[in-house]
Amino acid sequence: MQRRPYGNTGEELSIIGFGGILVMNVEPSDARRLVAEAVDRGINYFDVAPSYGNAEERLGPALEPYRDRVFLACKTGKRGRDEAASEMQESLTRLRTDHFDLYQLHGITTQEDVEQAFGPSGAMETLVRAREQGRVRYLGFSAHSVEAAVAALDRFAFDSVLFPINWVNYFRGNFGPQVVAKAQEKGAARLALKAMARTRWPEGTTEHPFAKCWYEPVTDPREAELALRFTLSEPITAAIPPGEESIFRVALDVAERFTPLTDAERTELKRRAEGLAPLFSLAA
Repeated sequence: MQRRPYGNTGEELSIIGFGGILVMNVEPSDARRLVAEAVDRGINYFDVAPSYGNAEERLGPALEPYRDRVFLACKTGKRGRDEAASEMQESLTRLRTDHFDLYQLHGITTQEDVEQAFGPSGAMETLVRAREQGRVRYLGFSAHSVEAAVAALDRFAFDSVLFPINWVNYFRGNFGPQVVAKAQEKGAARLALKAMARTRWPEGTTEHPFAKCWYEPVTDPREAELALRFTLSEPITAAIPPGEESIFRVALDVAERFTPLTDAERTELKRRAEGLAPLFSLAA
């Protein structure tokens, strides 16, 4: 598995990350199997959050034997200082570790999120103090809004941003390039979400085979390969695939033989995006 620099920190991360949702609601033995296989195949970047059901409880014991060999990222959805501190401690306990390599504000969506996190007694006070205490090595945030992500990057020297970098969003929604450019300007590493998303489920869809995806993932083998290679061809460090085991395995296979997207392949992928509604759009 190829690795890329995580900003200017000296760290190198596998180009595919292990999303904690993979082990949500699975048996402990299956969690151990999935983590062991991922490490064996070269993954050293793991990302989880307390909002992912019981993912932390499952990931902690499974990852414990490899903790000193991996880069563990976690998040807080809290915007206040004290609530964020409490949530961080709970995550550390569940994940059986004394520190996180990366700790992130989770789901920055609005300007209000930014103002609350950076305001008096805001969550950023907890993040900065945790870094000073050695409980956190690097600081970042995840977002699904261009405006909020740009605002956050302008407010603080984050080490990274976790953001949707997706073919349909780029081609049909003009959503994403602005955040990549701002992060590059600020020296923040780029981590990618939703690389293998296709579009939203049709309205009224109540049953589908991908319980851990709120969106329709790419399932066509050719399209899946092009979609992931599109994201990995952008100036990013790593991509986190959907939390479905079958799609995660496809991502591993594609990443292990990764080559940058050619111009002809980019044109093909742009054609495939025609008629698809992006998950996120700047115009929206």
